[in-house]
Amino acid sequence: MLRKTFTGGIHPACRKDLSKDLPIKTLALPSEVILPLAQHIGAPCKPIVKVGDRVKTGDVIAQSEKFVTAPIHASVSGLVKAIKKFNHPVLGFGDAIVINSDQKDEKAFGPGPGNDAVFGLSAEAIKERIMSAGIVGLGGAAFPTHVKLSPPKDKKISTFILNGAECEPYLTCDDRLMREFSCQIFAGMLLLMRSVGVLRGIIAIEGNKPKAIEAMKKAVDNFSFPDGARYDISVACVPVKYPQGGEKQLIKTLTGRSVPAAKLPFDVGCLVDNVATAYAAYEAVCENKPLLERVITITGDAINEPANCLVRIGTPVLSIIEACGGIKGKLAKLIVGGPMMGLAQYSANIPVVKGTSGILLLGGGQHIRTENPQYCIRCGRCQESCPAKLIPTDIARASELGRFEAARELNAIDCIECGCCSYVCPSHIPLVQLIRYAKKVITCMS
Repeated sequence: MLRKTFTGGIHPACRKDLSKDLPIKTLALPSEVILPLAQHIGAPCKPIVKVGDRVKTGDVIAQSEKFVTAPIHASVSGLVKAIKKFNHPVLGFGDAIVINSDQKDEKAFGPGPGNDAVFGLSAEAIKERIMSAGIVGLGGAAFPTHVKLSPPKDKKISTFILNGAECEPYLTCDDRLMREFSCQIFAGMLLLMRSVGVLRGIIAIEGNKPKAIEAMKKAVDNFSFPDGARYDISVACVPVKYPQGGEKQLIKTLTGRSVPAAKLPFDVGCLVDNVATAYAAYEAVCENKPLLERVITITGDAINEPANCLVRIGTPVLSIIEACGGIKGKLAKLIVGGPMMGLAQYSANIPVVKGTSGILLLGGGQHIRTENPQYCIRCGRCQESCPAKLIPTDIARASELGRFEAARELNAIDCIECGCCSYVCPSHIPLVQLIRYAKKVITCMS
């Protein structure tokens, strides 16, 4: 295991035992799907279907002419029932296309060309297929992948990092994906590397996933490279530490390079993509399959049957909870995503979107904080834990007072919203929430 690591960070209890050894199961087709028009960072899509239209699984139903965007595909075949406002797990509310499933799952795409054929594709052809498939970063950021694969011409990428860290407590979907689909993930990684012309790749996995490390090492060792290129691929076991899976933190751990404030990974010659994104890239390029489903983790002490499930995008969370045996005891909190970076929901009447990695259902007791915020005691623990080397309490104070220009000068925009500061704060101040608010205001001011 590597001993190098980044500055700051914390060690919350992993709590992955609930689901880490449960194989991925495919849930039955939902009776309807709700597909929000905003599912990524970038321009939201506009519908190209109308109520009453019949669609096949994989048909494009919404798109945008903007570069930073990704089309949305029907995740089931059936009838467009409505285009209306609906609850959104990230934005709160937004336009969505509702499709009634006919349970036939009639596909709009055929079989793909397979591994050997696609390794003859040009970099632009690979990016075109990834863009057409509507792929976004599936680690949570949901940034359109074809945009990430198009860095400025003066930014030479020397190292590709496949992010299998999955440092969020409770979540195990990436772990299971690597254990069960390691060869496909590795093929997808090579396609992503080819699209940016890089030969050096590192697969980064936290040390608490030994079976995933073993599976990915085997995939690398057994893969035959049809294009004959001399790749330099390694599997790195990285320290178990939160937020190890953050792009900048992973780059620091693996290469020693520090991404400067307000800069991106390509500024230090790196490109980072999640393992689920690589798997989606493999499906898009080798199997002609658009992004219409993904693996998520349903877990927590308030769900009867924790699981790792393959679900269609747009599946209602309520139906997933029912498919997993329903709620156990009294539900205290529902979170979409992990407990550190996920978003608490006031209702389960929301759909799975492309960026949804998990559904966390927590009962009462030790996992839920109920203390009221107190005055900051200037202990400095938030600053010590901040992996972005910020001063969280000062930014949060500026946000609270509406002094957003001051928050900007304190580099609030560099906050990765990992939640370490809130986790360690003895005064229970909602630091990350205040900083997140400041970031939104600063972005609107720009």
